[in-house]
Amino acid sequence: MTCIGLIGGLGVGATVHYYEKITAACKARGVIPDLVIAHADVDTGQGLVRAGKLDELADYLASFIDRMASAGAEAAVIPAVTPHICIAQLLKRTRLPLINIVDPIGAELRARRIRRVALFGTVFTVEGGLWGQLAGVDIVKPRPDEIAFIGQAYQRILDTQAGNEADTAGLRRIAADLQRRDGVEAILLAGTDLAVIFDEATAGFPAIDVARQHINAIVERLAAP
Repeated sequence: MTCIGLIGGLGVGATVHYYEKITAACKARGVIPDLVIAHADVDTGQGLVRAGKLDELADYLASFIDRMASAGAEAAVIPAVTPHICIAQLLKRTRLPLINIVDPIGAELRARRIRRVALFGTVFTVEGGLWGQLAGVDIVKPRPDEIAFIGQAYQRILDTQAGNEADTAGLRRIAADLQRRDGVEAILLAGTDLAVIFDEATAGFPAIDVARQHINAIVERLAAP
């Protein structure tokens, strides 16, 4: 079994979501997960993202990975999408392998033969298009006003850990427009805190939960002999 370290706090709700889902999936498989969690500060992380200071963000995240490695972690996880914006820089700094959030997404899209998607999450995630990491898939960017709405709705969820009917309806409207107007086959729910308002089953549009795919990969690593 592999001991896995999670950098928590980059969205407390996201960390809790990952922890609950990982432990439940492991229990269902008769596995006791070996986990280490270090708490990072979401405001520090968001500030570095907004400022475009990707090297500093990578240094910040690497410091937590080093601490988790000292505690016995053999692989690391960032249980949030947006901080992966610095993945190229972080890979040069970490001494632990990362369970990258993009790899299981790519595998799921290939399995479903989906080639055209859009993202819901923070503005940085939506505009970044997973930062060139998702090969062989067309990532459609919503229109500027739609990106602004998605980002604002997500930030409200992140800040309050609650949704509202206007944001939920607005996201569903944008998803429908992306399907009709741009030929999008599925929306990637690329922000873990979106689980506060809907999931793949309740979204009301074709959706793939990025966190679910990532969690499945983490559980597979935890359960491996």
